[in-house]
Amino acid sequence: MLSYQHGFHAGNRADVLKHAVLHALFEGFSKATSPLLYVETHSGRGRYDLKGPQSRKGGEADDGILSMTDGKAPKPLQPWVRFVEQEGIQNYPGSPAHAQKLLPEKSRYILFEKHPAEYEALTKAMAGDDRIQIRKADGYGSALKLSPRTGEQMVCLVDPSYETTRDINALALWTPKALKRWPRATLILWLPLFRDGREAEFGEYLTTLDECFVAGARWPVDALKETALEGSAMVVYRAPPETREPCLNIASALQSWWSNKPLGG
Repeated sequence: MLSYQHGFHAGNRADVLKHAVLHALFEGFSKATSPLLYVETHSGRGRYDLKGPQSRKGGEADDGILSMTDGKAPKPLQPWVRFVEQEGIQNYPGSPAHAQKLLPEKSRYILFEKHPAEYEALTKAMAGDDRIQIRKADGYGSALKLSPRTGEQMVCLVDPSYETTRDINALALWTPKALKRWPRATLILWLPLFRDGREAEFGEYLTTLDECFVAGARWPVDALKETALEGSAMVVYRAPPETREPCLNIASALQSWWSNKPLGG
């Protein structure tokens, strides 16, 4: 599908967990001695204006990153929030920009984005960095054709929109293929936690495929609030051991932080 544009949701609560965990993972990879190949299957725009019309239409960032600036964030999230503040909320870094800024200098990047407008915006956001290839193609099929070069450590982020159950079905088929294709790669999957629990069986299945940890948190939602989500999680396969605790601390801190802050309340 080509209807989803993340700009309407950038900086929301799901983004907070996702990007804070990515920040901790990328900080761990910043110490890597071997060159990295970083791949994203669903890259989005790269950067977002949280004061722009897309973001302000739903105001979702108000309950997310904008509630944590100026020193208000829980301690485990403060490194990520400081990073966002340095970049600027009108230049809010999505995952490609996080990786570009935090991964080692010798890293190379292959970013897939199928949506025409998102692809154009991503190309502009990442312009001038010859380490980055941006491909207008289906990330699932195209990524599986890639292989790290000799000596490279591969890191792959999979962050589909989950607009329909087809995304869950596609990822259920794709993940075991990717784990087999890249037996030493770190694979990072973002997983929304739905109010109706439709992802539960899928999430359990993912944890059986290989060594991994899950960093997730839920938030309370008013019964009348029109939202399908009540949480967010990251499933991380073969992560550097030192990154596990910081990621889990982020999730735990958010679970506590949101426990008395209903969405939209």
